[in-house]
Amino acid sequence: MNASTSRQPRRGGRSESEPPPGAFNPAAIRADFPLLETTAHGKPLVYLDNAATSQKPQAVLAALVRYYSNLNANIHRGIYQLSAAATAAYENAREKAAQFIHAPSAREIVFVRGSTEAINLAAASWGQGHVHAGDEIILSEMEHHSNIVPWQLLARRTGARLRVLPITDAGELRLDELENLFTPRTRLLAITHISNALGTVNPIREIVSQAHARGVPVLVDGAQSAPHIPVNVRDIDCDFFVFSGHKICGPTGIGALWARREILDAMEPYQGGGDMISSVTFEKSTWNETPYKFEAGTPNIAGAIGLGVAIDYLTGIGMDQIERYERELLAYAREKLSAIDSLRIIGTAKDRAAVISFVMDGVHPHDIGAIVDGEGVAIRTGHHCCQPVMDHFHIPATARMSLAFYNNRQDIDRLAAAIEKVKEVFV
Repeated sequence: MNASTSRQPRRGGRSESEPPPGAFNPAAIRADFPLLETTAHGKPLVYLDNAATSQKPQAVLAALVRYYSNLNANIHRGIYQLSAAATAAYENAREKAAQFIHAPSAREIVFVRGSTEAINLAAASWGQGHVHAGDEIILSEMEHHSNIVPWQLLARRTGARLRVLPITDAGELRLDELENLFTPRTRLLAITHISNALGTVNPIREIVSQAHARGVPVLVDGAQSAPHIPVNVRDIDCDFFVFSGHKICGPTGIGALWARREILDAMEPYQGGGDMISSVTFEKSTWNETPYKFEAGTPNIAGAIGLGVAIDYLTGIGMDQIERYERELLAYAREKLSAIDSLRIIGTAKDRAAVISFVMDGVHPHDIGAIVDGEGVAIRTGHHCCQPVMDHFHIPATARMSLAFYNNRQDIDRLAAAIEKVKEVFV
């Protein structure tokens, strides 16, 4: 039995792992997400915090139950049938993750807890062998803390330093300054694909090309791009790419690091323990082959299988269709929110995806969030783990609405109406 592909009927009659048939149909898609049928404060829930985490379709929820009900066994080391079946389902998910980002080989996919752990793995394991005192790592001003702090820790351990590519007041990278940041001591460029605080879509191929022209490898943080646009790491030509399962309709606690095979083969393990070894004595140990040498201990088996089902669901709809629909929805949201007096959108980049951050005159973002929540609308408020972005715009925080393909115009209308309630109280 393959837990990632077995199907059971759901109450709507369609099988659990099938995407909606035919053309893109937001209403049919929405029906696949049970949580969207719930209420908040007695009102139908509007969920607009997708940059933080996505909701899960019934197919993924059912896959988790099936695994623990019918397939629960440890993987790789068992010779009995149940263990072999669990191993096959887990490795099948690795194949799907590779296909999702068009990786050359599934052996280049390392399962981790998410983008944060993936970046920490790269910083600890790759960084240990390549970054030394006086070396430099280039980041951008719009990075999530998860793509800043691991490199700070590496710099502190090694005596390296960080150099920062600034952004404009539109929330776009100052690419005119990138060339000046490269030096003979540059060892890595780590850059976000799409900003979680501003929605800016960075010209990642151009950035990678500039870095490679100088012999500098590139890590791309794809936590916000993988849910919203088609990703092809061969086309991007980066050296590392990371993404999180919970942002692409999969379970929490699972994600992936992709890196070129030759890079992974040369890296030392990140953690020690069972399954990542080839042999162990008290004198020395030798490592398992890539990618297993990076997956110490019992992994998140159910999470990986659920991730594979989430990937099936998204690819069944089509990432190109998801991108097209979300861009239309984003344009509608920008028009709707821009028409609200006293509301100011933060970040006006030409190329944007899924996110609108905003402030209101005389109102703290936390107050915006609380009043909007009272109307049944879930948005996020705060610095969004991007304090350097907030510092750039001289604000402590923003309110942020972030879209997914299961949202619709009515959700945005509900948000706009809730913001009018904020105005009644504060403005």
